Amino acid sequence: FSAWEFAGCDKLWAGLVTTLCHHVRSHFGALPLSVFHVLGSRPRFASGFSQREWILKKGVCLRLWGLLLLLGAGVAVLLVALLVPGIKEHRALKVVGSAAASLSGSSLLLGALSILKNFLVSEKKKIERLTNSDRFAGQLGFMSKIREEVEVLVDFLAFMEVFERRRLRVVLEITGLDLCYPEKVAGVFNAMATLLSDANAPFIFLLAVDPSVIIPCLEQAGSMKGLADNGYLYLNRAVSLPFSIPETGSRSRLRSVEAAVRTREDLLYGIIAGNVAKSRGQIVPDAVPSWKEADSEAAAWIREAFRCLHDASDALSGYLPENGASIRRIVNTVPITLRLLLHRSGGAAIPSARAAAAWVVLADRWPCRLSWTLQCLEDSGQSHPHPASKSLWSIFREHSAELSALRRPLGKVLSLDGDPELFQAFLARDFPFSAAEAREFLAVTVNLDHSIRRQMGLLRALERL
Repeated sequence: FSAWEFAGCDKLWAGLVTTLCHHVRSHFGALPLSVFHVLGSRPRFASGFSQREWILKKGVCLRLWGLLLLLGAGVAVLLVALLVPGIKEHRALKVVGSAAASLSGSSLLLGALSILKNFLVSEKKKIERLTNSDRFAGQLGFMSKIREEVEVLVDFLAFMEVFERRRLRVVLEITGLDLCYPEKVAGVFNAMATLLSDANAPFIFLLAVDPSVIIPCLEQAGSMKGLADNGYLYLNRAVSLPFSIPETGSRSRLRSVEAAVRTREDLLYGIIAGNVAKSRGQIVPDAVPSWKEADSEAAAWIREAFRCLHDASDALSGYLPENGASIRRIVNTVPITLRLLLHRSGGAAIPSARAAAAWVVLADRWPCRLSWTLQCLEDSGQSHPHPASKSLWSIFREHSAELSALRRPLGKVLSLDGDPELFQAFLARDFPFSAAEAREFLAVTVNLDHSIRRQMGLLRALERL
């Protein structure tokens, strides 16, 4: 269940329930569930040492057999009254037979129509109709209607456990919850509590979330006031088996890089574009060599940058983030940065592909500290310019006390940065970028929010006032 797909609806928890109903119906089939919805009930396991595994719902069975016997008797009486010569004149027998046959037949027909109705109208459609109805939305019995549909599924699963002679569990993996609004998050937790309120419910929820995002949502949701004032305590009560994913190892990060690189089309772009242009007859013969040469040069630089990211022996691979989304951002940004560098150079010497990839990693992992360093470099260029060979780390170290004094207004931006000790090792030891290189890379940096630098420049100006 991807919560993001249902984030636009008013009742996100209803999407969770409808997803459950839809998958159970799809797995076992619509007809068995429809028949059980009308005729079945939850099996009651026999107590003691009885050989019987379960006991049928006697009331339904007796009514069904009674209606069938009544239908057979009524048809028999009616046929006798119509066909036997000596009894044809007895109108009372005709009335009794027709009445018995019509009553039993109509009851059986109503049952068949109920099964047909449940076959055509799924539980998912019923719940969606209830949630769309203003008449039910404000009533206390609204949740009981939803609960009834869920209880039918639970009873059906218990029946199928006996029928298939194996344990059945419904596992729901909930993802995308940290992309939704606080009220939506609270609604999903309420739906989970509703489904798990039965101790024998065959549901297992796998909640894949980032607690640092979910806990503030629970604390801010208006419907959770008083219940989740402390989001950590509420999450501890809601989750029965916590599992925090350990820190990603170097091999896992390299596999993520490899998977992200496979999605890139930059290395095949020249071939694809050339074939398309040839098929349309749009290539100018004199422009082909220069275009091919520029594109092949960019492809070679991109391959080299990706090789450095994927090489376990390269120091750059040790600074890759653990988050898969961050790795994809880096892999998507490196080709753009290299193409911009080649375009701006105009044939002049440019930094290596490894340095460009390292700069992209630096901007992605430490946007606040890098923005602060670049802003200090820019401000100093207006009064006392730093030497071109001066390292970025020395510039940051000179102004780190000023950054520490601005921790309160820059708190949210500082939270975007990774480990500060790795930042020191990155700039002071492995990649000592100079002021000149920083100015050159800044012109082609696309994965760094420049509004952060503008905010820092304003704060520095206010402090100097």
